[in-house]
Amino acid sequence: MRKLKIIEHISLDGVIQVSGDGDDFPYGDWTAPYRTPEGRDAVLAAHGERFDLLLGRRTYDSWSGYWPKAPGSPMADRLNAAVKYVVTHRPESLEWGPCEGLGPDFVEGLRRVKSEGDRDLVLSGSSTLTSTLLAEGLADEVLLIVYPALLGAGKRFFAQGTPGRAFELVSSRAMPSGIVLSAYKVAAPLKSEGRP
Repeated sequence: MRKLKIIEHISLDGVIQVSGDGDDFPYGDWTAPYRTPEGRDAVLAAHGERFDLLLGRRTYDSWSGYWPKAPGSPMADRLNAAVKYVVTHRPESLEWGPCEGLGPDFVEGLRRVKSEGDRDLVLSGSSTLTSTLLAEGLADEVLLIVYPALLGAGKRFFAQGTPGRAFELVSSRAMPSGIVLSAYKVAAPLKSEGRP
């Protein structure tokens, strides 16, 4: 069975939004000043040589306007070669391939996709899917690429109402630019002590 990795670039206060998300987000690409070759190589390694993508429709539309036209690079080449499994009500309009719509019940569609093939699945962006993936036990790993920035506003990684969940730290690595990459294995539902 394939693993599903959630990989997100995130601020200290949990914001994952960057410009290009179709609204008036004031900070543009706030991650750019922190990028280094070492960080790029670590993100490439986390994705793996060969993987497929799980994308929500908005992320698919945003990425399909950029990556097919991007200059050749290890990341562009890998993203363009990946099969894109897309949560959408309009699968007939998917043009950046190879791609496949997951059907009207994306949870069942994703269960099927996870049981087939040998490439890991990677979810980036598409934050509206994260809560469901965790609630349904479909996510296996989470890699947070945490930037030393506080944004105060913007789309957050976890939506209000996401079920409590425990994670096991697998690895953590600090970059000279201040970015910290922390990889977690998704564990059991969160256990807590009762209130006094």
